[in-house]
Amino acid sequence: MQAVLLAGGLGTRLRSVVSDRPKPMAMVENKPFLEHLTGALKRNGITDIIFAVGYKGSMIEEYFGNGEKFGINASYAYEEEQLGTAGAIKNCMPLISEDSFFVLNADTFYDLDYSRLTKLAQDNDSVMSLVLRRVDDCSRYGTVKLEGSSVKAFNEKSDKGGEGIINGGVYLMTKKLLDEIPHRKVSLENEMIPQWLSKGYDISAFVNDGYFIDIGVPEDYFRFQEDVKEGRVVTI
Repeated sequence: MQAVLLAGGLGTRLRSVVSDRPKPMAMVENKPFLEHLTGALKRNGITDIIFAVGYKGSMIEEYFGNGEKFGINASYAYEEEQLGTAGAIKNCMPLISEDSFFVLNADTFYDLDYSRLTKLAQDNDSVMSLVLRRVDDCSRYGTVKLEGSSVKAFNEKSDKGGEGIINGGVYLMTKKLLDEIPHRKVSLENEMIPQWLSKGYDISAFVNDGYFIDIGVPEDYFRFQEDVKEGRVVTI
């Protein structure tokens, strides 16, 4: 299976502690965060990795090369300008060779069984399948409405707060969806997924309870370092 890792962001919130490299290359126990992430993918049988890179992207390519050293096949799609999440995926189109592929944010780590996503897509004949997570306070996030395994609404704002289901940032997409993404800066979460739902496309999802972290802010980056060091999360 192929996976697109979205690694083109500027990482401005982490600049105070990681200023010399792209955010996904922040060091964790003597390895860049991306090596921990690709190691987890490899354990799930996902070894064909497309890095969607932008800011200081050459540092990622210099580290991983063709991926052979890490037991993966690595390729790179460079953004000449910020394209947003959907635009970055569209930019990878020439490198995507399979009918369906995973998409992940390269600055988050979610401990999950990726085969669940594949099975869900097959069982529901979905054009796209998502991994969701449950949070105690959803007031900061757009929420997802789920009926059974079918997504009915996505990224809806909630002022009430309280427990809710939100996007986990792991997707399984069918390649035909790429034709519908415009050649410009465009958001997968804010524009394309709501648009596909409005067209009646079958998008399925499940809620995963595994370990999750986004290293985008210093306190969470430091927490992930400690979690890896103490063995609270298994990466490579």
